[in-house]
Amino acid sequence: MTRYRIDLAYDGTDFHGWAVQDGLRTVQGTLQEWITRVLRLDAPAELTVAGRTDAGVHARGQVAHVDLAPGVAEELQRRLDRVLPPDVVVRRVAEAPDGFDARFAAVWRRYVFRLSDAAGDPLTRATRVRVRGPLDVAALDAAARRLVGLHDFAAFCKRREGATTIREILEAHAERDEEGTVAVTLRADAFCHSMVRSVVGALVAVGQGRHDPAWIDDLLARPERAGDVTVMPPYGLVLEEVGYPADADLAARQLQARARRDSEEQP
Repeated sequence: MTRYRIDLAYDGTDFHGWAVQDGLRTVQGTLQEWITRVLRLDAPAELTVAGRTDAGVHARGQVAHVDLAPGVAEELQRRLDRVLPPDVVVRRVAEAPDGFDARFAAVWRRYVFRLSDAAGDPLTRATRVRVRGPLDVAALDAAARRLVGLHDFAAFCKRREGATTIREILEAHAERDEEGTVAVTLRADAFCHSMVRSVVGALVAVGQGRHDPAWIDDLLARPERAGDVTVMPPYGLVLEEVGYPADADLAARQLQARARRDSEEQP
């Protein structure tokens, strides 16, 4: 079998997230069904993804991999272009280098959450969350930058039995574009379930003047999920990009990530 890297994008509005769920329309389910059908596989295709997105969350730079017979990359991409629904697009199918794993070889994921604090373009309403404004973007940005580094994000995560909530934020900032949209960028080695939307909820509270930026330090010191942090709606969130090391370092990165996961999930 040959491993293929699949680069894709999707509008998450009408999907119940990435992961397969019985009786529900999901990105993984849709792709696996069509890959299996267009290649006439004897067994269902199985995709592994870099970052499992929740219901309603979008992706512009998602990455997955699948193991298939050799030499089908061009054929698969051509056939998927013809049959996939308009809210999911496969941008590229290519043979993956040795050691590639869409999930475990990734070194970071970059998300952007887009906010609107005034009446804006109605054509963008499916990808921007309207909040009571005006937002103080300087304060919001100052609060975001306090997140950079290695921290325990227990206050922002839905805790999973045996799993750590320690993550390293590599980049965190906010800015307003020329159209008035406030974009919050978060890049990290990995994210806990609902972490990005909870972090943005806290940052919005700072931007609205309900807390000062130092409140973020208080939240980072809490050992459990914070009840006073709002989890933002999913439709403002986009997975923009996934980063991988040089091809020569892929196998080592994959082994490192798998070993860390195994150690974190011990009772």
